[in-house]
Amino acid sequence: MSSHETEGTEMTEMTASTLHSAHSADTFHTRPPAARRPSFWLAPFAPATYREIGYTLTSLPTAVFGFSVMITLFCTGAGLTVTVLGLPVLALMLTTARGLGAFERGRARTLLDTDVPAPRPVSPTRTGIWGAITARLADAAGWKAALYQVIMFPWAVLSFCLSVTFLLTGWVYALYPLYHWVFARFTPWPGYRVFDYTDSSGVQHDYYITRPWQITGISLVGLILVFLTPQIVRGLTNVHRLAIRGLLSTR
Repeated sequence: MSSHETEGTEMTEMTASTLHSAHSADTFHTRPPAARRPSFWLAPFAPATYREIGYTLTSLPTAVFGFSVMITLFCTGAGLTVTVLGLPVLALMLTTARGLGAFERGRARTLLDTDVPAPRPVSPTRTGIWGAITARLADAAGWKAALYQVIMFPWAVLSFCLSVTFLLTGWVYALYPLYHWVFARFTPWPGYRVFDYTDSSGVQHDYYITRPWQITGISLVGLILVFLTPQIVRGLTNVHRLAIRGLLSTR
């Protein structure tokens, strides 16, 4: 083999090696979000967990707004379909739905580490205002975005309630040994009061968390909830991810 052929072979091998290394590096930096999930034991302290919780908490006001706008515009447009005025209202609903869908994709990208492509823009086939309206009415992506606002409303409410309940209950119980003394010093209770009532016979029943084994027990229950909360929130947000991929993107 000549020296020129040898040099050419070596250059080809070096180029292939360089491309392989670059591909490996790119693969490393763009690995899927699942590979970056915190472990079970680190999840309660991981920023990703609290970004997901932030998503479920902010989903409530955005879902209320989106659901209200979609229902209002749809009912108004459907009621006016006997006249030509209903068609522009429905077109406005679908345009608004697309805008809300873009906002949801942005929230998912920032808080859920989920990036999905936007649907293709609407392309009217006819000129004029009616061409734009009919193009909007035939926009499948707009209808799917409107459907997203409607069907995800109850799930957003459930996600908010469960996230707040488990997050606060877990940390309040887990940290109880640190603030147990507050009750005896600043309230008439000797400890956290579980219940206190008087039955029909005039007998009072009460239960306070005061003894060491009670304090330890409630703290352990809190720790269990603290470690379960990220898993529950992950399951709730996975439903949001599926809905966003299915209804707010081209996929």
